[in-house]
Amino acid sequence: MKLYGIPNCNTVKKAQDWLKENQVEFEFHDFKKKGITAEKLTEWFNTFGWEKVINKSGLTFKKLSKEEQAEINSPSTAISYLMQNTSAIKRPIVEQNGKAILLGFAAENYEAKLKK
Repeated sequence: MKLYGIPNCNTVKKAQDWLKENQVEFEFHDFKKKGITAEKLTEWFNTFGWEKVINKSGLTFKKLSKEEQAEINSPSTAISYLMQNTSAIKRPIVEQNGKAILLGFAAENYEAKLKK
């Protein structure tokens, strides 16, 4: 199990707390320190849709002008943007056995996917 995110994000902290409370072992991948590959973003786009992987409600995206936001209009422009601005990736993303299964944090979704 791998949890992708940034350590100071409250949503990531909630997900980490849930995983620990439910004794789910996981490895943490910090976007800020380790970055992300175009291949990994493409996998997530194929699972969730590229528009959902961009955190449009976050400050990083909101700081862009309307014109800059409008230019992020395809998977390829989204990959370029997200690789340079990892804070704009919706988080956390949970992978199990190398496959993305959860985007964001909602306790009921974690219960459904991860409870044994």
